[in-house]
Amino acid sequence: MNRLVDATSPYLLQHADNPVDWWPWSDEAFAEAKRRDVPVLISVGYAACHWCHVMAHESFENEQVGALMNDNFVSIKVDREERPDVDAVYMTATQAMTGQGGWPMTVFATPDGTPFFCGTYFPRPNFVQLLQSVTTAWREQREEVVRQGAAVVEAIGGAQAVGGPTAPLDAPLLDAAAGRLASEYDATNGGFGGAPKFPPHMNLLFLLRHHQRTGDPRSLEITRHTAEAMARGGIYDQLASGFARYSVDAHWTVPHFEKMLYDNALLLRLYTQLWRLTGDPLARRVARDTARFLADELHRPGEGFASALDADTEGVEGLTYAWTPAQLVEALGEEDGRWATDLFAVTEEGTFEHGMSVLKLARDVDDAAPEVRARWQQVVGRLLSARDTRPQPARDDKVVAAWNGLAITAIVEFLQVAALYASPKDEDANLMDGVTIVADGAMRDAAEHLATVHLVDGRLRRVSRDGKVGEPAGVLEDYGCVAEAFCSLHQLTGEGRWLTLAGELLDTALAHFAAPGGAFYDTADDAERLVARPADPTDNATPSGRSALIAGLVAYSALTGETRYREAAEAALATVAPIVGKHPRFTGYAAMVGEALLSGPYEIAVVTDDPVGDPLVAAARRHAPPGAVVVAGQPDQPGVPLLADRPLVDGRSAAYVCRGFVCQRPVTSVEELVAELS
Repeated sequence: MNRLVDATSPYLLQHADNPVDWWPWSDEAFAEAKRRDVPVLISVGYAACHWCHVMAHESFENEQVGALMNDNFVSIKVDREERPDVDAVYMTATQAMTGQGGWPMTVFATPDGTPFFCGTYFPRPNFVQLLQSVTTAWREQREEVVRQGAAVVEAIGGAQAVGGPTAPLDAPLLDAAAGRLASEYDATNGGFGGAPKFPPHMNLLFLLRHHQRTGDPRSLEITRHTAEAMARGGIYDQLASGFARYSVDAHWTVPHFEKMLYDNALLLRLYTQLWRLTGDPLARRVARDTARFLADELHRPGEGFASALDADTEGVEGLTYAWTPAQLVEALGEEDGRWATDLFAVTEEGTFEHGMSVLKLARDVDDAAPEVRARWQQVVGRLLSARDTRPQPARDDKVVAAWNGLAITAIVEFLQVAALYASPKDEDANLMDGVTIVADGAMRDAAEHLATVHLVDGRLRRVSRDGKVGEPAGVLEDYGCVAEAFCSLHQLTGEGRWLTLAGELLDTALAHFAAPGGAFYDTADDAERLVARPADPTDNATPSGRSALIAGLVAYSALTGETRYREAAEAALATVAPIVGKHPRFTGYAAMVGEALLSGPYEIAVVTDDPVGDPLVAAARRHAPPGAVVVAGQPDQPGVPLLADRPLVDGRSAAYVCRGFVCQRPVTSVEELVAELS
């Protein structure tokens, strides 16, 4: 009997027809293992994971392998995106035992959940042999197996410990972090380190803020070069936009084709801020088209944003995306086909597999002549139409609270910057207007969905699908990312409701996730007990729960003037500071928030009858220092603390600028405001 047919997770549903007697993660599964006196096999993955699909096809869809699993184990299938707490605990165990981790993750555990053997992907012959070996060991060497499991639990308990050393996250430490990133920078290809190469969005967001605060030209240079290299590489979909999860090479050419919501949200934020600070046309284009990708490809009308597009199409990586020169000529004709072959670096040998190439942008188009840009856009449209006739990757439709929070924050920032640069003279002004309209609608859909569906009895739930909320409780990153998003939406709309909701989420997090010494656990004090309580302070593919919560606390404190939230943020940052100094590549979001605190953050209130079109509002957002909050509206607007007791000045609009709760006199001209923010 396979029990996954009623799951809300698309990943679990992919396995609902396996010959394996799968259980979802549940107390009943472990009770069944105890009743049968057999070990538990925990298989962890996610819907867009290529090697998860490979192992499923090779092993989990095989009748003989299924029989072997059913006879000797209770098998539990876990969606890591739905249960990041379970994933974190067993990933730590896997890394402790093997020195590395990844997905699919394969864990053998005792009936109480204690892991005793861990690994990742196993080809079918190896997996069959492993199943047989573990079965024999369980029957004949039980005492040694249990002893090994106890040692693993002790190790992962230490790895997830809280209460370690603390230090102020001050200017010298952030300067050192920026310097260390510069020393690890790949000056040839952009980014950090070698293959595989992941988009370093959080590190670049930190470096942008560091540049703003210090004027450091190296931080800006690293950011601009890396952003351009990624946008012109194969990791960026040159036809439909959207970034893949990572590049398998060091020069961004061949991606692992899955497109994740969290990467595209964080990269939208990066290109938006780069556009705001520099006016760079490439950054503008990529920000616009990434916002369109989120709204067109991942938004679920009436709900939020879906999690991902799969790496595979019909079991084949790159089937949708790769091209040969002959295919370009077939789609475009001889002349345009050859032109596109050169523009997109498509070769006879191929840059991918079987003579296929992944499109990358070999020449600059953003500063090209108008006729070149027009030809490029026309070619892109025709190729996209041809590509749409190919099989398309599946979409993981579940809505993850934290990732939707990241997307909301990114789209709010994009809308604010797009408004700054709006001009009817732009050749693509209509396109930009269309993107802002659909992105705004998608973002508001997501926010309403989180507020009305994911919030249940005052607590946040992790996932939903088809309008139905799932059972898994929200973890710390959910509370942090959603609170930060609601603070951003409050600044965009001037609606007090979003600020109130943000405060409620932060209060819940402070009450239920706090750990000794200012740190935080990733799971609540009343959540399901696992073999260890995770408390990872490092930023990886997404901000850590701790970094996300700190960001929410800082924004909320600045918007309300309530100092206890800032104090909680500073105490939590102090627990991450020692890691920032040694490993800045894994603390980018924390360092980014640290720059905001070091800058102030500034609190900018513009009292005006025209919060959309007032030049003071535009100047505040254009010149906002790192992490600044900006609100605009009529004096004493209900639900907006920063507008309280702040009148117009001689009947004119006025900007009130505060920094760290210390305020300057109000100013009424753009020039005065820019001077105060410089």
